[in-house]
Amino acid sequence: MAKSKAKAGRGTSGRDRAAAGERIVKLARSVVQTVRGADDPFVDIPARTLSNVQFNAKKGIIELQGGTQRRYFFSLLGRRKGEGSQAKKFMQTVRVAEVCKRLIDAGDSTSLRDLFYNLKVPIKTPPGTPRSRELIFLDQSESDPIIEDIEVTVSALREELGVHAETKGAMVGPLTIVDNGDTIDLTAMGSGGWAVPSIVEADVIQFVKSRAQFVLLIEKGAVWQRFNKDRFWEKHQCVIIHGGGQPPRGVRRLVYRMHNELKLPVYVLVDNDPWGYYIYSVVKQGSINLAFESQRMAIPAARFIGMSSFDADEFDIPSHVPMPLTDEDRRRAKEIRAYPWFQSKPWQREIQHMERLGVKLELEALSNKNFSFITEEYLPRKMREKRWLD
Repeated sequence: MAKSKAKAGRGTSGRDRAAAGERIVKLARSVVQTVRGADDPFVDIPARTLSNVQFNAKKGIIELQGGTQRRYFFSLLGRRKGEGSQAKKFMQTVRVAEVCKRLIDAGDSTSLRDLFYNLKVPIKTPPGTPRSRELIFLDQSESDPIIEDIEVTVSALREELGVHAETKGAMVGPLTIVDNGDTIDLTAMGSGGWAVPSIVEADVIQFVKSRAQFVLLIEKGAVWQRFNKDRFWEKHQCVIIHGGGQPPRGVRRLVYRMHNELKLPVYVLVDNDPWGYYIYSVVKQGSINLAFESQRMAIPAARFIGMSSFDADEFDIPSHVPMPLTDEDRRRAKEIRAYPWFQSKPWQREIQHMERLGVKLELEALSNKNFSFITEEYLPRKMREKRWLD
């Protein structure tokens, strides 16, 4: 029997959301105070860039540093070269913050897509002037980054601001949960599994009973389907979960909770290419974009179980099966090899071996042996021999 503790980590409770709302009000007041002082209003946005993050080797996570980008409303003389006018972006930032505050006050939430359409309206003009044809947001690719700017500026996840992403990812295993008041047995989820929601905090999802020995995070939904079909989770008493590629926040946060609250080891199974390596590092150390929340998402103890650049030889995969590295793969591999969190000798050896071979391996390459090779031979052998990278 395992019960989750509601106090573990910050949830999306009313208290947390109210605190986020108060920080939005504080932000708004600082803008108003600047205007009353007859100065150019601005918002300081913490920079979500590689140059503004640092790898904390002791904690094993990526942390955000103090660098900011100042977003002005007007372009005044004497400003530093290159800043220019950011009036529209400033206005977009304020309007998104306003909508988030309304959602918090109403105890409501909405999707990223809904928020975009809510603000796909003409920019308001002063009374007596022609109506503007310019829209606040023309495309969702404009609104999504602004939401992230608000998150990091007021130190709150978008779920605490009342904004959520679409459901992505699935999970099955010997675990019983309560989801929004409904008790769900994750061993009886059929072929599709339980859909992992965007908000997975303890006030929404509780762990009631667990017989799981570990968590296996699989990169791809199609490969996860094979593991579910072969009932790998039943044979090995584990939870299997996927996020459809780069795992979304809901999946990462849920895996984090299972690791910390249920004390389950986490193994990550991804393609043998630079993109697979990076997916693993995001799970383990956190992401550059969300460095301000690494402490509640990153799992430093997560283990890379494969695929490895040495697997073709170890498992006798024919030479015609691997795919050649592209120029973009090589560029990305060089970038990743230089990251501070990939500087250990085992990881340098892993990446350099892939570069020397000049090929990459998808998880599906193991189907060249037989369709269940990955569940019946490959992963059981790796687990048995403890052949993973920390």
